[in-house]
Amino acid sequence: MPDGEGHPSVEEIELGPVLSALADPLRRRVVRELAVEPDGAARTCSSFGLPVSKATVTHHFRALREAGLIRQVDRGNSRMASLRRADIEERFPGLLGIVAAESQE
Repeated sequence: MPDGEGHPSVEEIELGPVLSALADPLRRRVVRELAVEPDGAARTCSSFGLPVSKATVTHHFRALREAGLIRQVDRGNSRMASLRRADIEERFPGLLGIVAAESQE
C-alpha cells in the first residue's frame, strides 16, 4: 500500500503504471533530467521549467510519484522531487538508462 504521500513501496512498483507515466514527453523529460543528476539529487518541481500551468505540473508530478518513479518531500512552501533510482533499477534494470539516453528534441 502506498505511504501517506502516495509513494508505492518497491514491491508495489509495476511496469504498467511506470510505462504509462513515461508515455508523456514532459514526464519523461523530468525523469531524464533527474537521471543525469548525481544520485540523491532533489529539485523543486518549478526548476524543470515545464511549459504548462501549475495545476498541470502538479498532475505530472503526481503521476510520476504514484507510479513510483520519484519521491517528493515537502520543503517549506515547495516540494522537492528526487528519482527513486535504486528502486527502479531493482524492479526494471536498465530502464532509466534508456530514458536518460533518449534524444531531447
